[in-house]
Amino acid sequence: MRAIALLGLAALLSSAPALAQTSGGAAGGGLPPMLAAPPDVVLQAHLAAPEPITFDEAVKRALAFNTSTVIAEQEIVRAEGLMGQARAAALPFVGLGGTWTVLDHDRILGGRLVQSGQSIQGTATLAVPLVAPSRWYGWAHGVEGVEVAALSDADVRRAVAITAARVYLTVVAAHRVVDVSVSAVKVGRDHQEYAQARRKGGVGNELDVKRAEQERYAAEVQLQLAHIVLARGREALGVICGASGALDATSVPQVKFYPDLDQAEGGVDGRQDVKAAAGRSRLAEAVWNDSWSDWMPVLAGTFQGYVQTNAVAPTPPSGWVAQLVLSFPLFEGGLRPAQSKERGALAREAEEALQGLLRQARSEVRLSFEVMRFAYAGYDAARRGAESATATLQLAGMAYRAGATSNLDVIDAERRARDAATTAVIAEDAVRQANLDLLSAAGRFP
Repeated sequence: MRAIALLGLAALLSSAPALAQTSGGAAGGGLPPMLAAPPDVVLQAHLAAPEPITFDEAVKRALAFNTSTVIAEQEIVRAEGLMGQARAAALPFVGLGGTWTVLDHDRILGGRLVQSGQSIQGTATLAVPLVAPSRWYGWAHGVEGVEVAALSDADVRRAVAITAARVYLTVVAAHRVVDVSVSAVKVGRDHQEYAQARRKGGVGNELDVKRAEQERYAAEVQLQLAHIVLARGREALGVICGASGALDATSVPQVKFYPDLDQAEGGVDGRQDVKAAAGRSRLAEAVWNDSWSDWMPVLAGTFQGYVQTNAVAPTPPSGWVAQLVLSFPLFEGGLRPAQSKERGALAREAEEALQGLLRQARSEVRLSFEVMRFAYAGYDAARRGAESATATLQLAGMAYRAGATSNLDVIDAERRARDAATTAVIAEDAVRQANLDLLSAAGRFP
């Protein structure tokens, strides 16, 4: 979300006076039908207060309960299941079996019983793969797949933590915008009351009163829009943290560590997304390089013992059979070359994805330093501008009360002070977001 919501709010706030003029100047003095007031049940509805939460708590809860992290954890379990399936093919097999055979009658040939009309046979089988390179490598690749799934889980957790942090910062900034709007409403109300007092005292006029009212209601519009952005931010924070309701920011996080450019670029290899991409590349390369094992024969040893009823000579009622089974496919329609070709393409794709991610990560580090520099400079200018606008508003109010100027100058000063304060809040949020971007790009957050 970053500061997009706040930038959108700033655009709406800048048009608030125009909205107030439009609504007040509509034909007949009323609102169009499509903007009619909602039912009282909507206006009087109040949801439960959002649960307050700190920055660290928000990140921890997002890592524990966010849907993406839960799914990523299950992907590790799934990878372990696939590894177990591959391992099973390389381990011994033990099985029991039984057969009950019923014929219409005994089979007699030359006065000799050849097969009984009813018999029961039980078997116990042990099969051991003695030489099976493809199965052994499949087992090894399954183990590597579990490791890659764990790296991917860390990558997902990183993305969730960054998103939760950004949403939290957005809620903090939305609170600041609400504070600015509340202050602007108070200033507008004071101006309106003073203009009304002047008119009652025979000094002012109705025009001054209406102008003051218009500016006050414009500030009211700004306040309601700020509450909308805050409500959306709270709900987004609740969703990202896996909560059943909205969550609210209670503290302003302080970033204590700023890596320099060399440290930041050196930390790129330690980022969870880079580690995950490197693991996927290694696994794809290993699977491709081990494709030769598909061409190797498979030698298995089997041992089977049996017991049976109504045995017919010369077959004994019990016994055992041992075998060595060699399987060596020579031609399978081009299956193995096609599999090797596919694995080679996947290995090259994974390697290129890793190199692309490394380029992107280093670019993010360089860009983060540039953004940080400009964000700090912009915040300093916005802060100074807000201080100057506040001082201007105070001077304009003093001059208006002294009769040295009109209320138009006061209204202009109020608008400029409100806009400057909002700009300062946006610039302050940009600095915090830039801090977060720098730390995440350098692999220092989370």
